[in-house]
Amino acid sequence: MGKVFGVLKNSLLILCFLVGDPVFAQPGACIFKDTLFKIDFGTQARPQEFNLRALRNYQRANNDCPNDGFYSYSTKTSGCFNDDWITLPEDHTSGDAGGRMFFVNASYQSSVYFLAELRGFKPNTTYEFGVWMLNLRKLQGGCTPIPPNIVISLETPDGKRVSAFQTGKIPPTDIASWRKFYAVFTTPPDGISLTLKMDNIIDGGCGNDFAMDDLTFRECYMIEPPVVARTISAPKPAPKAEAKPVTPAKTENVEPKAKPKESIIVAKKDLPHEPKQNQVREVILMKVPIPEVIEKRDNPIIKTITTAPAEMVLELYDNGQVDDDTVSIFHNNVLLVSKARLSEKPIRMKIKVDEANPYHELVMVAENLGSIPPNTSLMVITANGKRYEVFISSSEEKNAKLVINLKE
Repeated sequence: MGKVFGVLKNSLLILCFLVGDPVFAQPGACIFKDTLFKIDFGTQARPQEFNLRALRNYQRANNDCPNDGFYSYSTKTSGCFNDDWITLPEDHTSGDAGGRMFFVNASYQSSVYFLAELRGFKPNTTYEFGVWMLNLRKLQGGCTPIPPNIVISLETPDGKRVSAFQTGKIPPTDIASWRKFYAVFTTPPDGISLTLKMDNIIDGGCGNDFAMDDLTFRECYMIEPPVVARTISAPKPAPKAEAKPVTPAKTENVEPKAKPKESIIVAKKDLPHEPKQNQVREVILMKVPIPEVIEKRDNPIIKTITTAPAEMVLELYDNGQVDDDTVSIFHNNVLLVSKARLSEKPIRMKIKVDEANPYHELVMVAENLGSIPPNTSLMVITANGKRYEVFISSSEEKNAKLVINLKE
């Protein structure tokens, strides 16, 4: 298909200009999800193609080993150019039988090799653009291979460039090594549509052959600011008046004053029924040593949930792309989950919130940062028919704390 349509309205895209080593961290206050659209070039059964006939120096090929100045949509490559290309038995997209990728054998003259019209972004919204790329030329060959260097830009329909970023030179390897290149941008309030343009700025020759797959635009969701607990000091008791000796008057038949009754604090376990308003509920918490990984890191509160008595089900997923994020979870300073790898399948926990267990602290500790820092996850909490979503970001210096309170 010649055009890709998302769900977006009236906006221009402004990409950060990023050069050099294309391994960028996610913004600390941003969690990316909800893919606006994805270009994965489809499968053999359901192809996704683009009208690239307007390209000046490239033509369409219908094989797995396109020659200089040609591109092709292929499911694999093997034995190309006396086995100078890396063998790829499948594309980058996971779980698609017969999935296709986009191969480019660079033209002798540097030029644009890919164009697509994009529409559907929200105004004043932050997005991430990403693309997976791979140098097809093996490191050892008959000549020193030329590495591709791609400039990715977005233009208005009349050809005005509004933003761009550069991958830098993509080095050759002897094994398949897909790399993700991505940048974050925010859409302004105006604009209608944009053209995505990809330009190989290096002349062709020996090498300069590459594959790309899985182009995505994902929306950013801002992490809620931590709730700062305010400590209110109790008023200081008034100083006691100094008692002066008083000589008792001589009286007859005077009854002594009644002794005042003592106040009694009753623990919940001793109450035969629910406490009345004039009774005081005492909560006895076990004193647990604070783990070193909590004590030595910052522990901002990312969310506080107040709930009626319930058995809460907590499910923790990797947020966005699964990139080997590993976490430990502490419940009231007690290790609950140890070094679990996050994925699209949830880590499931249950917590009982009632009169006997009114207060809970869950601290998410990053055991590593995955391949795309920081360590990010999504926690889905269900209780009493309600659903809460908590987006979590943690690092080697900062944990993330979730507080759950029993509603009074």
